[in-house]
Amino acid sequence: MRTVPPRLGGTRLVCVDGPAGSGKTTLAGRLADVLGPDAVVVHMDDLYAGWTLTGAVARLSAGVLGPLAAGRAGAYHRYDWAAGRFSPEPTPVPVPGVLVVEGCGSASRPADPWASLRVWVEADAGLRLARGLARDGEHLATEWHRWQRTEAAHFAADGTRDRADVVVDGGA
Repeated sequence: MRTVPPRLGGTRLVCVDGPAGSGKTTLAGRLADVLGPDAVVVHMDDLYAGWTLTGAVARLSAGVLGPLAAGRAGAYHRYDWAAGRFSPEPTPVPVPGVLVVEGCGSASRPADPWASLRVWVEADAGLRLARGLARDGEHLATEWHRWQRTEAAHFAADGTRDRADVVVDGGA
């Protein structure tokens, strides 16, 4: 990864995208561990306004990617899922050597000019749903099914998987 040139100012941006429950968070954490203390992880779950993709990439671009491209620290307001609103306190993002952004929509076309590496993580839909419901609870099954339709439409329109530099089997 260190041999790939930075395209986000002096930062290398790694986007770990794919459907919910495929293993993106686990992979991003492992990447950050391997890359060391100069790697920072940002989770798209913190940028969604609840169960919607709408606006998340714009919040990432305005609060984090734009400032880092200019060599400045960024920040974003983390979504509080329990309260159903964004936190008034900003979450700072220092200027790292590597920024790993993980989550559905992280490798969307608006991030392409800055991305050094786009990783697509995939797994069987049944496994992904089981993982999500085990984590979030069976009471959110309706939200999960709706989310799966929403993300599938986004990925199809965006061509996310086809633009990935690396495809990872998150079901293995």
